[in-house]
Amino acid sequence: MNEGGVDLLEMEGLITAPAGCGKTHLIADAASRHARKPPLLVLTHTNAGVAALRDRLARAGAKPSSARIATVDGWSMNLIASFPGTSGHDAHLLEVKNPKTGYPAIREHAAQVVESGHADRIIQASYSRIIVDEYQDCSVQQHRLVTGLAGLVPTAVLGDPLQAIFGFGSDPLPDWQDDVCQAFRPAAQLDTPWRWINAGAKPLGEWLLKCREDLLGGTSVDLRNAPSGVSWIPLTGKNDHDHPRRLMAGNQEPPIADGRVLIIGDNMPNTHHAYASQIPGSHVVEAVDLKNLMEFANNFDPDAEDSIEELLQFASDLMTGTHPAERLKRLAVLESGTARKAANESETMGLAFRRAPTHGAAAALLEAIGRDEGVRIHRPVVVDAIRQALRMSHNSPHVSLAEAARQVREDLRARGRALPRRAVGSTLLLKGLEAEAAVILDGDGLSRENLYVAMTRGSMSLTVCSQSPLLG
Repeated sequence: MNEGGVDLLEMEGLITAPAGCGKTHLIADAASRHARKPPLLVLTHTNAGVAALRDRLARAGAKPSSARIATVDGWSMNLIASFPGTSGHDAHLLEVKNPKTGYPAIREHAAQVVESGHADRIIQASYSRIIVDEYQDCSVQQHRLVTGLAGLVPTAVLGDPLQAIFGFGSDPLPDWQDDVCQAFRPAAQLDTPWRWINAGAKPLGEWLLKCREDLLGGTSVDLRNAPSGVSWIPLTGKNDHDHPRRLMAGNQEPPIADGRVLIIGDNMPNTHHAYASQIPGSHVVEAVDLKNLMEFANNFDPDAEDSIEELLQFASDLMTGTHPAERLKRLAVLESGTARKAANESETMGLAFRRAPTHGAAAALLEAIGRDEGVRIHRPVVVDAIRQALRMSHNSPHVSLAEAARQVREDLRARGRALPRRAVGSTLLLKGLEAEAAVILDGDGLSRENLYVAMTRGSMSLTVCSQSPLLG
């Protein structure tokens, strides 16, 4: 039995779980103590979340046979694939060529299979209990699926309405009070700020729990009453004044030598790219769809007349100090034979690409540019992904660059990614991650949900840039 009497091997219903209060520990503890068959089914929402849960269960000593861990959508895909007749889905639906329409359709078919009763015996024989993590991120259709499963197998769901920052477009979130709390009896609320206690910053954790209550009650957070570890950087609304202050905040050192910093901006990727390019040592946390990668892979043709220009421009989006126009001029001088200075490695690779423009030569050029003096890679995930895709397409001519990029992207989704020492992203991208320090670049522009998620990312310190000390 865990502190507070919450035992996921015994409890059913809704466990309200504020950020950093031990939710993942409860899941890992339950799996480590579950010794009988059938296994637990643990569902979450992202492949990165699946990877994190598997790692946490392994560290807790849970046997692999004790729990099956999957995303809600991934489990739904397996379900309808196992019951194609009952589901009645189109044979190509599981390819998910259009995620915006594909996933809602998969959720609808999965709910229909559960509600039909045809899968009852198999589900009951396959799982002893069901645990759903991050329940505030469930869409209406996913909520329908889980409530159907809860009628078959004892089910506990864990979530926090103040962390509900995702939306599903045509498949919105259910109402927490009218839908979630009616379907699942509130069973417990976690209230110990373990993330901050374990980091030696208990007063910060207790203050954040108080902030949560204030935000839920419609009261603003007052940064002037914050404990040690919280810093407010006043802004004026004038970019020439505020931008250097934000850069200074993002460039702060973490509280401990090997610590990490999460720099939280708005939801515009270009903003993240700009700050990461200007804050030394920082990397962008990329969205899982890797939109820039796929756009480049779909359009890049090494045989096109302007292919090197396109390649160099793409490199400049991923690395600082690449100077595409100057590189092109230098290559022209080298090709003319009038250059006084011999070509360096990246220039040699540029000339090689000019002579024989292939995907392999493009990969070699990007790799060499990344090693140039004065160049810093601030989007390493995309750099590594396009390099792998170019190599794959070059070594397997029957695989298009677009298909190779898709394969690399899906592999990244499945494996998850290591958090860099200094990461830049939005609350949507950084939710579920934590570091020793968190920096919010624009506290005024965040909703109460996004503000709470952002404020709870740092276990030892929090810095907020905003015009007003009253937020939310």
